[in-house]
Amino acid sequence: MVNGQWYPPEWPVRIRALAEGTLTPVAPKRAATVILLKDTDRAPVVHMLRRRTSMAFAGGAYAYPGGGVDPRDDERQVRWAGPTRAWWANRLGVDETSAQAIVCAAVRETYEEAGVLLAGPTPDTVVGDTTGDDWEADRAALVARDLSFAEFLDRRGLVLRSDLLGAWTRWITPEFEPRRYDTWFFVAALPEGQRTRNASTEADRTVWIRPADAADGYDKGELLMMPPTVATLRQLLPYAAAAEVLAAAPARDLTPVLAKARLADGEVVLSWPGHDEFTKHIPTGGAPA
Repeated sequence: MVNGQWYPPEWPVRIRALAEGTLTPVAPKRAATVILLKDTDRAPVVHMLRRRTSMAFAGGAYAYPGGGVDPRDDERQVRWAGPTRAWWANRLGVDETSAQAIVCAAVRETYEEAGVLLAGPTPDTVVGDTTGDDWEADRAALVARDLSFAEFLDRRGLVLRSDLLGAWTRWITPEFEPRRYDTWFFVAALPEGQRTRNASTEADRTVWIRPADAADGYDKGELLMMPPTVATLRQLLPYAAAAEVLAAAPARDLTPVLAKARLADGEVVLSWPGHDEFTKHIPTGGAPA
Protein backbone atom coordinates (compact mmCIF):
# COMPACT_ATOMS: atom_id res chain seq x y z
CA MET A 1 0.00 0.00 0.00
CA VAL A 2 1.17 3.55 -0.74
CA ASN A 3 0.23 4.81 2.72
CA GLY A 4 -1.41 3.45 5.84
CA GLN A 5 -5.02 4.29 4.96
CA TRP A 6 -7.34 1.66 6.38
CA TYR A 7 -9.47 0.23 3.59
CA PRO A 8 -11.74 -2.80 4.16
CA PRO A 9 -12.00 -5.28 1.26
CA GLU A 10 -15.80 -5.21 1.35
CA TRP A 11 -16.02 -1.45 0.72
CA PRO A 12 -16.09 -1.55 -3.12
CA VAL A 13 -19.15 -3.82 -3.18
CA ARG A 14 -20.98 -1.70 -0.61
CA ILE A 15 -20.01 1.56 -2.33
CA ARG A 16 -21.35 0.31 -5.65
CA ALA A 17 -24.58 -0.79 -3.97
CA LEU A 18 -24.98 2.65 -2.39
CA ALA A 19 -24.24 4.44 -5.68
CA GLU A 20 -26.75 2.21 -7.48
CA GLY A 21 -29.44 2.80 -4.86
CA THR A 22 -29.65 -0.78 -3.59
CA LEU A 23 -28.11 -0.06 -0.16
CA THR A 24 -30.01 1.88 2.49
CA PRO A 25 -27.70 3.75 4.89
CA VAL A 26 -28.10 3.03 8.60
CA ALA A 27 -28.50 5.95 10.99
CA PRO A 28 -25.21 6.93 12.69
CA LYS A 29 -24.90 6.66 16.46
CA ARG A 30 -23.44 9.50 18.51
CA ALA A 31 -19.82 9.07 19.62
CA ALA A 32 -16.90 11.02 21.04
CA THR A 33 -13.14 10.72 20.70
CA VAL A 34 -10.43 12.54 22.66
CA ILE A 35 -7.03 13.57 21.36
CA LEU A 36 -5.04 13.57 24.60
CA LEU A 37 -1.88 15.70 24.53
CA LYS A 38 1.10 16.36 26.73
CA ASP A 39 4.08 18.64 26.26
CA THR A 40 7.68 17.52 25.74
CA ASP A 41 10.87 19.50 25.15
CA ARG A 42 10.54 19.03 21.38
CA ALA A 43 6.80 19.24 20.71
CA PRO A 44 3.45 18.07 22.03
CA VAL A 45 2.81 14.34 21.79
CA VAL A 46 -0.54 12.58 21.41
CA HIS A 47 -1.77 9.41 23.09
CA MET A 48 -2.74 6.75 20.55
CA LEU A 49 -3.83 3.16 20.86
CA ARG A 50 -3.55 0.37 18.30
CA ARG A 51 -6.77 -1.57 17.83
CA ARG A 52 -6.35 -5.34 18.09
CA THR A 53 -5.99 -7.00 14.70
CA SER A 54 -8.89 -9.29 15.65
CA MET A 55 -11.29 -6.33 15.77
CA ALA A 56 -13.94 -6.41 13.02
CA PHE A 57 -13.76 -2.64 12.58
CA ALA A 58 -10.37 -1.06 11.81
CA GLY A 59 -8.34 -3.92 13.28
CA GLY A 60 -4.65 -2.96 13.56
CA ALA A 61 -5.36 0.74 13.05
CA TYR A 62 -4.03 3.46 15.34
CA ALA A 63 -6.71 5.68 16.89
CA TYR A 64 -7.53 7.83 19.91
CA PRO A 65 -9.57 6.79 22.96
CA GLY A 66 -13.24 7.04 22.17
CA GLY A 67 -16.57 5.31 21.81
CA GLY A 68 -20.32 5.63 21.70
CA VAL A 69 -22.60 7.80 23.80
CA ASP A 70 -24.39 6.10 26.70
CA PRO A 71 -28.09 7.12 26.45
CA ARG A 72 -28.25 7.20 30.25
CA ASP A 73 -26.09 10.33 30.14
CA ASP A 74 -28.98 12.13 28.44
CA GLU A 75 -31.25 11.48 31.36
CA ARG A 76 -29.50 12.69 34.51
CA GLN A 77 -27.69 15.96 34.97
CA VAL A 78 -24.17 15.69 36.34
CA ARG A 79 -22.11 18.10 38.43
CA TRP A 80 -20.58 20.34 35.79
CA ALA A 81 -17.73 22.86 35.56
CA GLY A 82 -16.72 25.05 32.65
CA PRO A 83 -18.87 26.33 29.77
CA THR A 84 -22.57 25.74 30.30
CA ARG A 85 -24.56 22.99 28.65
CA ALA A 86 -26.19 25.69 26.51
CA TRP A 87 -22.74 26.82 25.33
CA TRP A 88 -21.77 23.26 24.48
CA ALA A 89 -25.09 22.68 22.69
CA ASN A 90 -24.37 25.67 20.46
CA ARG A 91 -20.77 24.58 19.91
CA LEU A 92 -21.62 20.96 19.05
CA GLY A 93 -24.74 21.75 17.04
CA VAL A 94 -27.11 19.70 19.22
CA ASP A 95 -29.62 20.26 22.03
CA GLU A 96 -28.48 20.68 25.65
CA THR A 97 -29.36 17.12 26.65
CA SER A 98 -27.32 15.67 23.79
CA ALA A 99 -24.47 18.08 24.50
CA GLN A 100 -24.14 16.74 28.05
CA ALA A 101 -24.22 13.15 26.81
CA ILE A 102 -21.54 13.78 24.17
CA VAL A 103 -19.21 15.57 26.60
CA CYS A 104 -19.82 12.80 29.17
CA ALA A 105 -18.90 10.22 26.52
CA ALA A 106 -15.63 12.02 25.79
CA VAL A 107 -14.64 12.11 29.47
CA ARG A 108 -15.88 8.58 30.20
CA GLU A 109 -14.14 6.97 27.22
CA THR A 110 -10.85 8.67 28.07
CA TYR A 111 -11.10 7.17 31.54
CA GLU A 112 -12.20 3.74 30.30
CA GLU A 113 -9.50 3.38 27.64
CA ALA A 114 -6.60 5.47 28.95
CA GLY A 115 -7.19 5.66 32.71
CA VAL A 116 -7.28 9.47 32.56
CA LEU A 117 -10.17 11.26 34.27
CA LEU A 118 -11.10 14.87 33.46
CA ALA A 119 -13.01 15.45 36.68
CA GLY A 120 -12.29 16.63 40.21
CA PRO A 121 -13.83 17.12 43.66
CA THR A 122 -14.30 20.86 42.96
CA PRO A 123 -14.83 22.94 39.80
CA ASP A 124 -11.17 23.97 39.75
CA THR A 125 -9.41 20.70 40.67
CA VAL A 126 -8.67 17.37 38.99
CA VAL A 127 -8.26 13.98 40.65
CA GLY A 128 -4.74 12.61 40.98
CA ASP A 129 -3.60 9.04 40.38
CA THR A 130 -6.52 6.78 39.38
CA THR A 131 -4.67 3.45 39.29
CA GLY A 132 -5.84 2.10 42.67
CA ASP A 133 -7.98 -1.03 42.99
CA ASP A 134 -11.10 0.93 43.94
CA TRP A 135 -10.74 3.15 40.89
CA GLU A 136 -10.18 0.13 38.69
CA ALA A 137 -13.35 -1.52 40.00
CA ASP A 138 -15.38 1.55 39.04
CA ARG A 139 -13.67 1.77 35.64
CA ALA A 140 -14.51 -1.87 34.94
CA ALA A 141 -18.14 -1.23 35.93
CA LEU A 142 -18.28 1.67 33.49
CA VAL A 143 -16.87 -0.47 30.69
CA ALA A 144 -19.42 -3.19 31.41
CA ARG A 145 -22.18 -0.52 31.51
CA ASP A 146 -23.11 -1.72 34.98
CA LEU A 147 -22.55 1.86 36.11
CA SER A 148 -23.52 5.03 34.28
CA PHE A 149 -21.08 7.91 34.16
CA ALA A 150 -23.49 10.14 36.07
CA GLU A 151 -23.75 7.51 38.80
CA PHE A 152 -19.97 7.20 38.88
CA LEU A 153 -19.50 10.95 39.32
CA ASP A 154 -22.16 11.10 42.04
CA ARG A 155 -20.67 8.13 43.89
CA ARG A 156 -17.26 9.78 43.85
CA GLY A 157 -18.53 13.30 44.52
CA LEU A 158 -16.84 14.54 41.36
CA VAL A 159 -17.43 17.48 39.04
CA LEU A 160 -17.02 16.96 35.29
CA ARG A 161 -14.44 19.45 33.97
CA SER A 162 -15.84 20.41 30.58
CA ASP A 163 -13.43 23.36 30.55
CA LEU A 164 -10.55 20.91 30.06
CA LEU A 165 -11.97 19.86 26.68
CA GLY A 166 -11.96 21.62 23.33
CA ALA A 167 -14.17 20.53 20.43
CA TRP A 168 -11.88 20.06 17.43
CA THR A 169 -13.68 18.42 14.50
CA ARG A 170 -16.60 16.17 13.60
CA TRP A 171 -16.68 13.19 11.23
CA ILE A 172 -19.55 10.92 10.23
CA THR A 173 -18.89 7.33 9.13
CA PRO A 174 -19.57 6.90 5.37
CA GLU A 175 -23.11 5.94 4.40
CA PHE A 176 -22.01 2.59 2.95
CA GLU A 177 -20.63 1.33 6.28
CA PRO A 178 -22.86 -1.13 8.20
CA ARG A 179 -21.70 0.36 11.54
CA ARG A 180 -21.89 4.15 11.52
CA TYR A 181 -20.98 6.87 14.03
CA ASP A 182 -21.42 10.62 14.21
CA THR A 183 -18.21 11.40 16.08
CA TRP A 184 -17.11 14.61 17.76
CA PHE A 185 -13.33 14.83 18.21
CA PHE A 186 -12.14 16.69 21.30
CA VAL A 187 -8.68 17.81 22.44
CA ALA A 188 -7.46 17.77 26.05
CA ALA A 189 -4.18 18.01 27.95
CA LEU A 190 -3.06 15.24 30.30
CA PRO A 191 -3.86 16.50 33.83
CA GLU A 192 -0.96 16.89 36.21
CA GLY A 193 -0.55 13.86 38.46
CA GLN A 194 -2.32 11.47 36.13
CA ARG A 195 -0.77 8.96 33.74
CA THR A 196 -2.06 6.95 30.84
CA ARG A 197 -2.13 3.18 30.61
CA ASN A 198 -3.56 0.65 28.19
CA ALA A 199 -6.86 0.08 29.92
CA SER A 200 -8.74 -0.86 26.76
CA THR A 201 -9.70 -4.43 25.91
CA GLU A 202 -9.80 -3.31 22.26
CA ALA A 203 -6.14 -2.24 22.05
CA ASP A 204 -2.94 -4.29 22.06
CA ARG A 205 -0.60 -1.33 22.61
CA THR A 206 -0.54 2.40 23.30
CA VAL A 207 2.02 5.09 22.47
CA TRP A 208 2.79 8.73 23.07
CA ILE A 209 3.94 10.05 19.71
CA ARG A 210 4.54 13.39 18.02
CA PRO A 211 1.85 14.15 15.44
CA ALA A 212 4.56 14.64 12.81
CA ASP A 213 6.04 11.20 13.51
CA ALA A 214 2.64 9.51 13.45
CA ALA A 215 1.72 11.21 10.17
CA ASP A 216 5.11 10.25 8.71
CA GLY A 217 4.53 6.63 9.74
CA TYR A 218 1.18 6.71 7.96
CA ASP A 219 2.71 8.25 4.82
CA LYS A 220 5.32 5.48 4.72
CA GLY A 221 2.68 2.76 5.14
CA GLU A 222 4.08 1.77 8.54
CA LEU A 223 1.11 2.88 10.66
CA LEU A 224 -2.45 1.97 9.69
CA MET A 225 -5.04 4.70 10.30
CA MET A 226 -8.50 5.86 9.28
CA PRO A 227 -8.87 9.21 7.48
CA PRO A 228 -10.13 11.20 10.51
CA THR A 229 -7.08 10.15 12.54
CA VAL A 230 -4.61 11.21 9.86
CA ALA A 231 -6.46 14.45 9.20
CA THR A 232 -6.41 15.48 12.86
CA LEU A 233 -2.72 14.61 13.19
CA ARG A 234 -1.91 16.92 10.29
CA GLN A 235 -4.06 19.67 11.83
CA LEU A 236 -1.98 19.51 15.02
CA LEU A 237 1.37 20.05 13.28
CA PRO A 238 1.52 23.88 13.59
CA TYR A 239 1.16 23.89 17.39
CA ALA A 240 4.13 24.01 19.76
CA ALA A 241 2.25 23.27 23.00
CA ALA A 242 -0.90 21.58 24.22
CA ALA A 243 -2.20 24.93 25.50
CA GLU A 244 -1.98 26.34 21.98
CA VAL A 245 -4.11 23.49 20.67
CA LEU A 246 -6.77 24.05 23.33
CA ALA A 247 -6.73 27.81 22.69
CA ALA A 248 -7.35 27.19 18.98
CA ALA A 249 -10.25 24.77 19.52
CA PRO A 250 -13.13 27.28 19.97
CA ALA A 251 -12.55 28.69 16.48
CA ARG A 252 -12.49 25.31 14.75
CA ASP A 253 -15.18 24.54 12.16
CA LEU A 254 -17.35 21.63 13.30
CA THR A 255 -19.18 21.13 10.00
CA PRO A 256 -19.41 17.30 9.73
CA VAL A 257 -17.07 15.57 7.28
CA LEU A 258 -18.94 12.83 5.43
CA ALA A 259 -17.45 10.70 2.65
CA LYS A 260 -19.17 10.78 -0.73
CA ALA A 261 -19.35 7.90 -3.21
CA ARG A 262 -20.32 8.40 -6.86
CA LEU A 263 -20.19 6.50 -10.15
CA ALA A 264 -18.09 8.14 -12.87
CA ASP A 265 -16.59 6.77 -16.10
CA GLY A 266 -16.98 3.14 -15.13
CA GLU A 267 -15.56 3.48 -11.64
CA VAL A 268 -16.64 4.39 -8.16
CA VAL A 269 -15.03 7.55 -6.78
CA LEU A 270 -14.83 7.79 -2.99
CA SER A 271 -13.95 11.19 -1.56
CA TRP A 272 -13.96 13.10 1.72
CA PRO A 273 -14.88 16.77 1.13
CA GLY A 274 -11.99 19.02 2.06
CA HIS A 275 -9.55 16.10 2.31
CA ASP A 276 -8.40 15.25 -1.21
CA GLU A 277 -5.59 12.97 -0.03
CA PHE A 278 -8.09 10.26 0.89
CA THR A 279 -9.83 10.08 -2.52
CA LYS A 280 -10.08 6.55 -3.92
CA HIS A 281 -10.90 5.44 -7.48
CA ILE A 282 -12.39 1.96 -7.66
CA PRO A 283 -12.67 0.42 -11.14
CA THR A 284 -15.56 -1.95 -11.70
CA GLY A 285 -14.33 -5.34 -10.51
CA GLY A 286 -10.96 -3.89 -9.49
CA ALA A 287 -9.04 -2.72 -6.45
CA PRO A 288 -8.96 0.87 -5.16
CA ALA A 289 -6.24 3.19 -6.47
